[in-house]
Amino acid sequence: MTKEKIIEIRWHGRGGQGTVTAAKIVANAAFRSGYRGVVMTPTIGTERRGVPVFTSLKISKNKIYDLSPIEKPDMLVVLDHVLLEENGVVNGLKPGGLIVINTPKPPDAYDFPGMKVAVADVTSLASQTGLKPGIVNSGIIGAFARAGDLLTIETLVDAIKEEFKDMRPNENVKAAKLVYEKTVIGVRPGKK
Repeated sequence: MTKEKIIEIRWHGRGGQGTVTAAKIVANAAFRSGYRGVVMTPTIGTERRGVPVFTSLKISKNKIYDLSPIEKPDMLVVLDHVLLEENGVVNGLKPGGLIVINTPKPPDAYDFPGMKVAVADVTSLASQTGLKPGIVNSGIIGAFARAGDLLTIETLVDAIKEEFKDMRPNENVKAAKLVYEKTVIGVRPGKK
């Protein structure tokens, strides 16, 4: 019996940024796109604004039975670049993995040898669309779409519209699309 490919994505953010909601939107879009295995496991801890939180999201074409948090992700989505200074945020990232970062810095500012690094100043871009400062979840989904190559921006926009149908859907969609367009991707050469 062979193990079916499970794509493991770990989302890191701060309480109030919408980390769990962003992962939920991607999970819903993935399921609608034909992924039959979609498992999201939030690990919230103390529930208050500003506290680091993370969420595990597993996606597969087949059912997933493992509900445990992700230890060796294929991708990391970081909603606040300052979290990269925290111990353990990048731990376990598989060789050749992807890191999507909300940051004003360029990809080469980050030293992750052998990794694909995608960056966008989601905080600034999202506020340009009329969202409150600090609301970056729909924007980071745009960066994820551009760099992740798993789901189309159109599919993710539909999921964003549904999630935010009563809370500024147009602004959230604009944030995702603007960040999608402005995301910059770089690849750090591996160690020699």
